[in-house]
Amino acid sequence: MRKTALITGGTRGIGLGIAKKLAQEGIDLALNGVRSESDVEDILEELRNTGVRVEYFPGNIAEKADRELILSGIKEKFGSLNFLINNAGVAPRVRADVLEVVEEDFDHLMDINLRGTFFLTQAIANWMVELKKAGDSSDFSIITITSVSARLASTNRAAYCMAKSGLSMMSQIFAVRLAEVGVPVFEIQPGVIETDMTEKVKEIYQDRIQKGLTLEPRMGKPEDIGRIVAALLRGDLSYATGQIIAVDGGMMVGRL
Repeated sequence: MRKTALITGGTRGIGLGIAKKLAQEGIDLALNGVRSESDVEDILEELRNTGVRVEYFPGNIAEKADRELILSGIKEKFGSLNFLINNAGVAPRVRADVLEVVEEDFDHLMDINLRGTFFLTQAIANWMVELKKAGDSSDFSIITITSVSARLASTNRAAYCMAKSGLSMMSQIFAVRLAEVGVPVFEIQPGVIETDMTEKVKEIYQDRIQKGLTLEPRMGKPEDIGRIVAALLRGDLSYATGQIIAVDGGMMVGRL
């Protein structure tokens, strides 16, 4: 049977890079995003041309009603779900100093990046448990895309760092809980990736990279993350549930 993956934020940036790699693996795609379907139709057709089935489920994962619509849509159109790729997230509205962050901006980011992701994962984890208990022998897995910001403090991105750190612990908790039913859970921590989210600060990061921020002298690309996700879903890293995989060009390697 064909396998299906839900990728949140799957029509741009890292999410799209993952979608392209999974399409090459022959995995059907349930893609989520906040744009209307007409705005992403070209992307959907490009992916469909690889031969996999692609369906789009618009919605803001911060909203309970939207999460329920996404899940009911997947159940109606696919009947099952093998893989969840938590990728959706937003950058801070304002890169404010930690002493100046306002509650509205903090709540907006946390609602999407942490709370919404947690409750979507909870709902899908329960569905996977039901499928497992019903005797489904297919492969299942949950992967959450966080960031090196889960471990590196940025004083002008406090909420973002805190959300990524929270997602990191979330991944560990689900790995512990789902081990008994055979659903592996992984976290991927990207470094500086070339996407629309980093476009405004691209020159700053490129300068820092040339000065030694990373061991590999370039920004990462969405397909770098896609390759790792594809390997995890193939089972290339078996007996490794709960692991954190840094895809950061060596940024986190300690140096004297």
